Amino acid sequence: MSFRHAAFRSALVILPLLASALFSGPVSAGSHAMRGGPVHGVADAQLERALEQILQRKPDAALKELDRLIERHPNFRLAHLVRGDMLLARARPIATVGNTAHTGDRLTDLRAEAHARFRSHRDTGAAQHVPRYLLQLSPQQRHAIVVDASSSRVYLYENANGQPRLVSDYYSTLGRHGIEKEREGDKKTPIGVYHITAKIPGNQLPDLYGWGAFPISYPNEWDRRLGKTGYGIWLHGVPAENYSRAPRASDGCVALANPDIEDLARRVQIGLTPVIIADRLDWVSMESARAERDSFMREFEAWRASWESRDTDRYLAHYARDFASDGMDRPAWQAHKRRVNADKTWIKVSMTNLSAFRSPGKSPLLVLTFDQDYRSSSLSQQSRKRQYWVLENGRWKIAYEAELGESALKLPESFRASPRAPQLVRVVQHKSRKAK
Repeated sequence: MSFRHAAFRSALVILPLLASALFSGPVSAGSHAMRGGPVHGVADAQLERALEQILQRKPDAALKELDRLIERHPNFRLAHLVRGDMLLARARPIATVGNTAHTGDRLTDLRAEAHARFRSHRDTGAAQHVPRYLLQLSPQQRHAIVVDASSSRVYLYENANGQPRLVSDYYSTLGRHGIEKEREGDKKTPIGVYHITAKIPGNQLPDLYGWGAFPISYPNEWDRRLGKTGYGIWLHGVPAENYSRAPRASDGCVALANPDIEDLARRVQIGLTPVIIADRLDWVSMESARAERDSFMREFEAWRASWESRDTDRYLAHYARDFASDGMDRPAWQAHKRRVNADKTWIKVSMTNLSAFRSPGKSPLLVLTFDQDYRSSSLSQQSRKRQYWVLENGRWKIAYEAELGESALKLPESFRASPRAPQLVRVVQHKSRKAK
C-alpha cells in the first residue's frame, strides 16, 4: 500500500480518535478558520495548521507540517506525540492519544493539551456570535480580552465603533486546580470581570514569565465583598523553550505562548483593557447582545433621571436590599441621601466613557465603569465610579458602588519569595504613576 493510501487510512482512524475520543460531540472540520482570528506564534501556528489539516482529512499535509515543526522546534513534545500517533495509526487502530509515549503525568498533560487544542477547532461560537459579557465597551477601550476556561482559549476583541469584533484567539494555560478562585494559595484562576493594571517586561522577571506579564485587578470590589482572598493573578508568557503547556498548570495565572502575549501587548491599555474570565463562554448573536444592552441602559438612564429629579424614594428604588458603598449599608445610604437631597434646589448628573460587562458566574451580575460629572446648587464634583448591578425581583438594581483609585501591584505566589520582588514593585508602581 502506498504511503498516501496508508496515510489517508490513518486519518480515518486518528480523526475519530483525536476528535471524538478526546471529547464528546460532533466535529466540524475547518471551524477554526471560520472564526476570523489568526493564531499567532510560529510554533503554535504550525501545530494549529496540522490539527486543522487532520480535521480536514489531509494527512499528508498534516505530517509535512508536523515534520517542519519538529525540525524547527525539536522540544515541542505535543508535536512529536501527534506525529507518532498518526504514523502508528497506519499499522493498527489506536485507542487513545499517546500510544507512542511512556505513561505518566507528562503524558497525561500532553493528552489534556491535545484535548484542549482539538476542542478549539470544533468550537464555531466565535465565528457567528459574541460573548454575552461584552455589553458595551467605552470609547476609550480599544480592545477586550475574554478567557474561556473550558477550552483554554483567550479571545481578543476589537472595539469596532462600539461593537466587539474578533481579532484573534490563543491557546492558554490556567490554574492547576481549576477555576473560581476563593482563597489565597488555592492555585485556581478567578472568574469575573477584571482590568489590566500594569505591564511588567520580561527582563524584570524570572524566566518562568517569558516575554513579560500583565497583572489584573483580582480581587475586584465584588470579590472582596464576597470574602475572596489571594492576589497576584497575571496574564504572562512562558519559559523561552517551553512549547507544550498543559491546560491546567499555573498557580492561577493565565499563561500564553510568548509570541501571543507579545501580540496582546500591542493592544493592551493599562487601567482600561478589560479581562473577562468565564468557566464556559455564553455565545449570543449580535442582535441579542444589543437587545440586552439596550434593555439595561434604559434602567441605567432611569436611575440617572431619578437622581436628577431629587425624588429620593424614586431614586432609592434603584438600589438593592443589601446595597453597600464606602462602608455604608442601605439604611445608612438612604439616610445620607435624604439629607443631601434636602439641601439641593437642583441636580444635574452626566456619565461618559461608560463600559458595561456581564460578569460570568452563577448569579446575574453587571459591572459598570464610568466617569461621572455631578453638579448641584451647592456642589460640583467629577469622579470615576464602578457599580455592580444584580437582578432583584426581575429588575436590575445597584448592589455596590465605589469611586476608583489607584490599584497596588500584587505579585503571584510563584514570585513572592524572589529577592527581586521588592525592586519589581517599586519599578512597576513608578511606571504606573507616570502612565496615569
